[in-house]
Formats: sequence, C-alpha cells, structure tokens
Amino acid sequence: MTQFLEESKKISREISTLSGEVKNKVLNEMADALMDHCDFIVSCNAKDMSEGKLNNLSDALLDRLYLDGDRVKGMADAIREIATLKEPVGRTLDGWVTENGLNIQKVSIPIGVIGIIYESRPNVTSDTAALCFKSGNVCVLKGGKEAEHSNNAIANVLRHVLAKNKLPEQAIALLPDSSREGVANLIKQDKYVDLIVPRGGAALIKYVSENATVPVVKHDKGLCHIYIDKDANHKKAIQIAINAKVQRPGVCNAMETLLVHKEVAAYILPPLYEAFIAEGTELKGCEVTREYIEIDCATHEDYDTEYLANILNIKVVKNVEEAIFHIGKYGSGHSEAIISENYSIVNKFLNEVDAACVYANASTRFTDGGAFGLGAEVGISTNKLHSRGPMGINDLTTFKYKIYGQGQIR
Repeated sequence: MTQFLEESKKISREISTLSGEVKNKVLNEMADALMDHCDFIVSCNAKDMSEGKLNNLSDALLDRLYLDGDRVKGMADAIREIATLKEPVGRTLDGWVTENGLNIQKVSIPIGVIGIIYESRPNVTSDTAALCFKSGNVCVLKGGKEAEHSNNAIANVLRHVLAKNKLPEQAIALLPDSSREGVANLIKQDKYVDLIVPRGGAALIKYVSENATVPVVKHDKGLCHIYIDKDANHKKAIQIAINAKVQRPGVCNAMETLLVHKEVAAYILPPLYEAFIAEGTELKGCEVTREYIEIDCATHEDYDTEYLANILNIKVVKNVEEAIFHIGKYGSGHSEAIISENYSIVNKFLNEVDAACVYANASTRFTDGGAFGLGAEVGISTNKLHSRGPMGINDLTTFKYKIYGQGQIR
C-alpha cells in the first residue's frame, strides 16, 4: 500500500502540470472509449447485478448499481461536458501589491492525491476520475464490492486511454486492497494522500470521519425536506413534491419528509395522498396529518431516517418558523426546499435554513453536479469546509500564493 501511494504521489506532480488542451483531448477520448466499450461495460455490470440479486441487495441499491446503454452514454456525456468547462488550474483568484512593492498572486492549484470511497454506483468511477483528471489530480478509487466488475471495466477503459497518450495509468487507480483493512490503511496515509471523500452510508461516513488522519470532505446522508407554505401554488407544490420523492427515491437528494402549513393541510393533503398512492409511496404522518388522510403514524425515528426508498413522512406545521425548526433538528445540511408565492417567506426560508442547497419552488432532485452545470460531481459535500454542495472541478483545487519581489528584505 505504501509503495502504491508513494507512486501515486509522484505521478500527481506530472498530472498537475498538464495543459488544459492535453487534458481536454484525453477526456474526449475517454468519453469515446466508454461508448466504444459500452457492450463490454454493460456485460460486466450484468455480473454485478446478478450477484447483487443473489445477495438480496435492496431495490434502491440495485437501481444505483444498474447500467445500460443509456446510462453509459450519460457517463460519456458527463466526461465530454467536463472537458468543456473552464480550466480550473492556474486561475488567479486574487492579487495585490503591498506597500513595499511585493506583487502577491493567489493562484489555484490541484490538491494532489484524492482518495474516493463509494458504494454501489459505478458511474462514480468515471465521473470522479474525469473530474480529478481535469483538475490535475490523481485519484485513488475504492468502490463497493457489489460493483467490482463494473468498476474494474470502467477504470480499465479509462486507464487504457491514459496509456495511449503516454500518461501514467496510475493517475486513475483502484485501491489494490479493497478490504476494510485496506480502507483503514488508506485514510491514515496523510504523507501521500491529500484528501479523502467518502460517499456511502452513515456507518462508512462515521468510520472515516472518526479514524482518518487525511483531511475528509463528507458526502453525508441526505435527509431532505420540502415545506409547502400557506401561500403555495397547490398544483406546483404537488408536482414538485411527487418529483422530489418518487422520480428516483434511492438517491441522496430525494425528499424524506414533507412539511405542510396547517392552513392549507385540509385542502392539499387529500390530493397529495392520491398522487403519492398512485406512485406506490408508503406514507407516514403526524397526528394532525392523520386527521385528513388515513396513513401510518410517523415517529421521531422516522423523521431521523434516510429511507432511500419510496417512503415519505408528512408533518403539519404551524408556520415557516416551525418548518425551519424541524429542518434544523432533523436535516442533514444537504438540500431543503420551500414552495411559496410569498416573497418575504421565501427569503426567510432561504436565509435561515442551514443547508448546502436551499430551493424556492423547485425540486431537491436538482442537487447534482450535472444539473448544476458542473459536468458531474465527486460528491455532495455536507461539510462547510473546504467544499459544500455538489463538488466539481473547482472544489478539487486549492491555492498557493506566488509572490514577486525586486530584492525586498524584512
């Protein structure tokens, strides 16, 4: 492991100096290679899907794991979009001249070696590899065992493109020891690894956060809420709520709890109930909610649960203040939304809710690097430092100061 990471560190110096033109050429070739090997990748994914079903993976995990031609095309399209983005390395972030004539420039640079630990979703392999390469970083990828065939296939296709361009294949590396012990070793290699990004369940995030000596940017759980205000457009509110829950329930930006203002509960809960039941959603609600619709009782544990399934809590609140309080108590700082036509209430919600992404009259499902125009994301950071929200190429850079003098001494 040490020798492997030492080599990654050495390679990172070469990758950090590549021009934007070279990186974009290689990225477009990677996208082409994914499409050229689409059938191969899908066949490898079929092995993972078969094993996943034998191992009784949940429907949500199987949905995350699954690849077909359209999803491989989506991976290729994401890489092509990343190639079109403005060069993130070498940007002058700030600059000034001091009283003694020193010219100080604050310039963006790659972070170095980035370890990414993730579960289920094989598209993360191509997304993060492309983002790291574009930002001049080396990535060390540790995917979940359930996606082993898919991840190996994708990584090998991308690595072949690097080799064809006479670049070190280990710029995109799969962790050689994928065991729990291997992960425990990786997250303590601060001499060679500059950043760890864990994406997965609460247990993984907790373990990495508590045990890493390498700096960590967490892709934590997504306990997302939507609040329907008394001044909401009801048609708009129902459409957004349905989309946020059922369009893809097994992802981190799906809604887990719907909050409804008490003054509109009697009018909007019945049509919401009909719409969710038509989508097969299992509903749980507070006592007031259950006065209007016949559903199971929601507990405090339910409000604190990321279902990643087609299950939804509904709670009636007195006002926007109670909605904000509930979100502050149970939310994970990921994505929250308000549906309202009242400008002052909307601004109060947007200003006072503490989350990476806060929406007005839009679905939380848009918290995504591709939807934000970033091409893809390494993860949705719930940190406040160093990155927050969808983590794109600019979040994979840090900075240094370049100081130009003319012989000044102190």
